Amino acid sequence: MSTTIETSATSLLRFATAGSVDDGKSTLVGRLLHDSKSVLADQLEAVEHASRSRGQEAPDLALLTDGLRAEREQGITIDVAYRYFATPRRRFILADTPGHVQYTRNMVTGASTAELAVVLVDARNGVVEQTRRHAAVAALLRVPHIVLAVNKMDLVGYAEPVFAAIAEEFTGYAASLGVKDVLAVPISALAGDNVVEPSAHMDWYGGPTLLEHLETVPVGSDPSAEPARFPVQYVIRPQTDEHPDYRGYAGQLASGVLRVGDPVTVLPSGLTSTVAAIDALGRPADLAWAPQSVTVRLADDLDISRGDLLAAGAAPAPTKDIEATVSHLNERPLRAGDKVLLKHTTRTVRALVKEISYRIALPTKAGDTLEQRSGAEGLNVNDIGHVKLRTAEPLALDDYTDNRRTGSFLLIDPADGTTLTAGMAGEAFATVRVDDAPGAPDEEDWV
Repeated sequence: MSTTIETSATSLLRFATAGSVDDGKSTLVGRLLHDSKSVLADQLEAVEHASRSRGQEAPDLALLTDGLRAEREQGITIDVAYRYFATPRRRFILADTPGHVQYTRNMVTGASTAELAVVLVDARNGVVEQTRRHAAVAALLRVPHIVLAVNKMDLVGYAEPVFAAIAEEFTGYAASLGVKDVLAVPISALAGDNVVEPSAHMDWYGGPTLLEHLETVPVGSDPSAEPARFPVQYVIRPQTDEHPDYRGYAGQLASGVLRVGDPVTVLPSGLTSTVAAIDALGRPADLAWAPQSVTVRLADDLDISRGDLLAAGAAPAPTKDIEATVSHLNERPLRAGDKVLLKHTTRTVRALVKEISYRIALPTKAGDTLEQRSGAEGLNVNDIGHVKLRTAEPLALDDYTDNRRTGSFLLIDPADGTTLTAGMAGEAFATVRVDDAPGAPDEEDWV
């Protein structure tokens, strides 16, 4: 593996913040941006002005992320707020997600591409129901790293036993969900303790500050260790005098490394060919790696169009029958028999919801376990469950545990294009079934 590929894979960290209401997520993000010198002067001036208008002497750093008028009026986070910042060691894309139960679906959006999740708890309250819910969503989405930020330590006298008890409870719960990497950090977002600079009040803590961990946590996978997956976005056929026979397939590598000379399989057709050339930024290249956007040319003229998938190495078997764990995002329930559109990478096909196999009951208190509760008539907003789908055309999905990009999909309302559900091919976590699943409805002409 060349140094170029490794550097590209690890120079950017996408992470999300989550936690219960009033745990201080927006304040933490504001402190992180402010103390890392990532706030422009005019932004800070606007925050100071807004804070003074609300009768606050010190600037309310939460306003750096709570940009909607309703958010500022109510003092809560409603929508996912994305922030881009950088330090000399790494670049970051941060998604600040809401804490209210009714906005849990927004965490799915924010964490779907994250490699790390920062889950906040209020040191006075400890691990609560929403903390467990957010940890479960992070585990479901296969976020590989979780930071437990025990906030408001200043309000409990910076007591080590308080922090230790919360950290022990949370790490044990995360381990039961299959999360292997959890770091607990005691912080005060309001005072700035252990966010960017080490705290003078907690000399008993010998770990990294939050920013130090974000800068050094190993992220990104070795592209050469993954099979290459290249969803075709656009077919380039100039048919000019200069390029009369040029046929290129443009897109973004979802995973793996693609080299000139590699044999590839076109899915779902099953046709095979060899990579004849790779064009990157208008210049020929010997190889490309995820997530580069390139144009691929093949040795054979094949019938390939948008939505097809070029696969090198072990290829997934195309199928019309899909079983998946899903998180329902829409106010309209998802029910067995619903006709939907399924969007997978660059391909969109008609699909039928054959069966709601079970709903996953997330733990609400210490000692609770994940349970599969079958017999549900449908999935409501924020519900997580397991479904069986039948598509009109075969799709080549990897299992989500193997490939987050090609193992995920969306269910869309065919009437108005509204996103209904986020899906992950395969099973979720190790769960306990409570009762038997209902039978599947008959298939219809939709598929």
